[in-house]
Amino acid sequence: MSETTLDLAQLSGLELLRTAMTMAGRPPFIGDLLGMEVDLLEQGKVVFALRTRPDFANPLGTTHGGICATLLDSVMGCAVHSTLEAGVGYTTLELKINYIRAVPTDGQRLTATGTTIHVGRTTATAEGRVVDEQGRLVAHATTTCVIFRGNR
Repeated sequence: MSETTLDLAQLSGLELLRTAMTMAGRPPFIGDLLGMEVDLLEQGKVVFALRTRPDFANPLGTTHGGICATLLDSVMGCAVHSTLEAGVGYTTLELKINYIRAVPTDGQRLTATGTTIHVGRTTATAEGRVVDEQGRLVAHATTTCVIFRGNR
């Protein structure tokens, strides 16, 4: 009986994301910690959602801005990742967020969409939006990612 091992380095960015989400059932690591759900994974576009909860509160009692920042960094970074070929990595170089409205911590579902704007050889840019259950804009952002080719 032979054992097959999945070589993650041989998967494209989109294949790697789909494999990780299938194995974990949700975005691994920080996504799991925050309870993120995957709504869409396609080339250049990613949609994740989460429900707010009381332990996400800032001192004013509304959802801390870091929750939206993490959600936006995740969808924009994964949108970039979904365009990369096997063996290519990336990291966030810059993140710019605009907060539009406060969000209660009462289980409100926030949905974030990340879309690539440009993917070049050494850098990529993406934009993201977070909306509440009523479709109202909560926050929007842009990112620049640096792309690592060869040894990571």
